[in-house]
Parts: sequence; structure tokens; C-alpha cells
Amino acid sequence: MVDGDGVRPGTIEVGIVVRDLDAVSAFYRDVLGLEYVGDLEVTVGTMKRFATGDAVLKLLHLDETPDLANPPGGPQGATGLRYLTVRIDDVASGVERCMAAGCAVPVPVFEYEPGRLIAIVEDPEGNPIELVENR
Repeated sequence: MVDGDGVRPGTIEVGIVVRDLDAVSAFYRDVLGLEYVGDLEVTVGTMKRFATGDAVLKLLHLDETPDLANPPGGPQGATGLRYLTVRIDDVASGVERCMAAGCAVPVPVFEYEPGRLIAIVEDPEGNPIELVENR
């Protein structure tokens, strides 16, 4: 549905509730290279926002941290929102940066189409991130 008040292609925002806002922000900004666009104080905590293309990633640190966290197992660990896809220029280099930052790589780099590489890494809190090459 695209009208004056509807959703438009390319205008998705995704929110991740995090325990360590500084560590997770550094991962998305410094390791994956997403553009930091600002902080937002919300009634329940603090949000940092990052952009990639037309999408926005919102990291929310709640004033009262929930007891539950992500179940292990990446995309196969549970139902619901289980991973994000981020397109980058060089997946192999992205994976190397993630490994240097101490992040897990549950799915190493492989070619899923001729000339296009993919891998799945985890941010500092275990959220799976699918890296896909921009070719």
C-alpha cells in the first residue's frame, strides 16, 4: 500500500534492543561502516540511529534491561526476526574486520551466486548479520 501516508519502498527501520549500547554501536559504525545519524532520547531509554542506503538501524538501550536475550543458533535458533542483511563492497574484508573485533562468524564466506559472496557474522550481542557483497 503506497499512498500519501503509506509505506514506501526503501523506507524500512529496524530496531534492536541492546545491553551494551557503546559496544554494539561501535560494531555497526566502525566494523560494518554504517553511517551514524544521531541519538534520540526516548521515554524508556536511549537510542542511537545508523543509516545504510534508505534503511535505518535503531539501537535501543532500555533504562531497565530485560532478563531475556537472543536464543543461540543464528537464523535457525528460533522463529521471529532472526537476522539482518547488510550489503557491503567486500564480504571477505568485512568478515576479517568482524573477527578482529572478536565477533563470531557462524557461517564463513561462501559464493552463493557466481561472483557474489555471502557470510553471517554476529554483532557483540549475538545478533546475526548476513553480509552480502554489492556486486
